[in-house]
Amino acid sequence: MANAFEILFWLYIVNAVLLITHEIDSAYWKEWKLFKLPGGSAGFMLLHLPLVFLILWGLVLVFQHSFAGLVFSLLLSLCGIFAFTIHTIFIRKGKNEFNVPVSLFLLIATLVVSLVQAACTIYLFVI
Repeated sequence: MANAFEILFWLYIVNAVLLITHEIDSAYWKEWKLFKLPGGSAGFMLLHLPLVFLILWGLVLVFQHSFAGLVFSLLLSLCGIFAFTIHTIFIRKGKNEFNVPVSLFLLIATLVVSLVQAACTIYLFVI
């Protein structure tokens, strides 16, 4: 079981890096306009302070092999799957934001890592 938690720890780190980098990309593309979020760029940045804190806190909890860490891990992987899905929908609707190679790479890599992370997390929930 310790090896599975170690694998999950590294999957969590990789996914966190991908998602945080995607959020940096989101600031470039002014994602707050896509989602019609109030506050403009300042509101978008302020929204990310607690989000990044929660992502990092979840990493600590995964490192500690805690049940809460598994919950955070599942939530992070679901966020990655959601990010890929919603941006795919936007691209198919003709929105050109995120439709460049590096943005697409981040989204696809996030999906792949999120799926593997979710599977590993669920495995740890059931054993």
